[in-house]
Amino acid sequence: MDRLANTIRPYAWGSTTAIPQLLGTEPTGEPQAEMWMGAHPGAPSRTGRGTLAKVIDAAPEQELGPAAVAKFGPRLPFLLKLLAAGAPLSLQVHPDLDQARQGYEDEERRGIPVDAPHRNYKDANHKPELICALTEFDGLCGFRDPLRSADLLDGLGIDSLKPYVDLLHAHPEDAALREVLTAILTADREEMAHTVTEAAAACDRLGGAYAPYADIAHHYPGDPGVIAAMLLNHVRLQPGEALYLGAGVPHAYLSGLGVEIMANSDNVLRCGLTPKHVDVPELLRIVRFEAGDPGVLRPEATPDGEEVYDTPIDEFRLSRYVLPAGGATHDLSRATPQILLCTAGSVRAGEHELAPGESVFVPAGEKTEVSGTGTLFRATVVA
Repeated sequence: MDRLANTIRPYAWGSTTAIPQLLGTEPTGEPQAEMWMGAHPGAPSRTGRGTLAKVIDAAPEQELGPAAVAKFGPRLPFLLKLLAAGAPLSLQVHPDLDQARQGYEDEERRGIPVDAPHRNYKDANHKPELICALTEFDGLCGFRDPLRSADLLDGLGIDSLKPYVDLLHAHPEDAALREVLTAILTADREEMAHTVTEAAAACDRLGGAYAPYADIAHHYPGDPGVIAAMLLNHVRLQPGEALYLGAGVPHAYLSGLGVEIMANSDNVLRCGLTPKHVDVPELLRIVRFEAGDPGVLRPEATPDGEEVYDTPIDEFRLSRYVLPAGGATHDLSRATPQILLCTAGSVRAGEHELAPGESVFVPAGEKTEVSGTGTLFRATVVA
């Protein structure tokens, strides 16, 4: 079992206080957006044996277990993060596995450098993800009913939005959503910036259901993504609640601290709320134009006290243990690799005492017992 030293990424949207508060450290004044735990080449965790990526590369079957290697290859298939949003992230979608492979092969064939700002596919993998709230957490997830979006836009009283309102009343639903999103993202930039400015002022004035969009517009003035965001479900998670984000589902995190886990990929197609490249034709190919409930997840308890967040993919499995004072010791031994993360209290994992924000990597098959008083998240795979 290896104690992990993890990199904190200073993305501009990050909170300046949430991660330091969890870790019990002094804020630096700079944003601290994500703490990465895993073997991603962009910022692999460090161990006493070298980076976790090098440890796994040296002996993949020993570290990951034969079943995981057979199913996912000789690499850790997930990345675990602490995510602290102080401002909205970009509105985005992720491809499914076939789309990622096709897109990656196409861009490789066309000779687009992997670090080019207009490159969409950094790898050939999909990127399903799960965010579990540690604090109250706001986000956007999936298309809301088009008629509800029409009412929201109509309530702003802005003439330039009337065509979108009319389109949203059309049938079938998927075609209506596709037409409106296409129209928003391909509109004249100057005219759209004026519309967004008007919409922001109206959202400020109206408050209530419009308040999240006023805040988004404050961070991204004139961005077409502000109007696109109004097509999506606004979700406020309470601590312990989660969202699963599958392929093609448009989403954005707005504020709060959470534990995030995802398949090991960098593939993102952006819809807005960003100065980065927006490839509208490719985006429209990937987005699933399906309206529905965002599907807030609550963990399902097992007899041994593990609370599991059920998802339809195998690259990751996230669960937690809420350990009461004087509670039992739990045997977490498993034939697959694990990362254990403490988020509250004090938890003993093997010989390691974990405070909030501290984590360990557990090789496949290693005897693992945990005890203490606090909250422990467990990340592994289904193999």
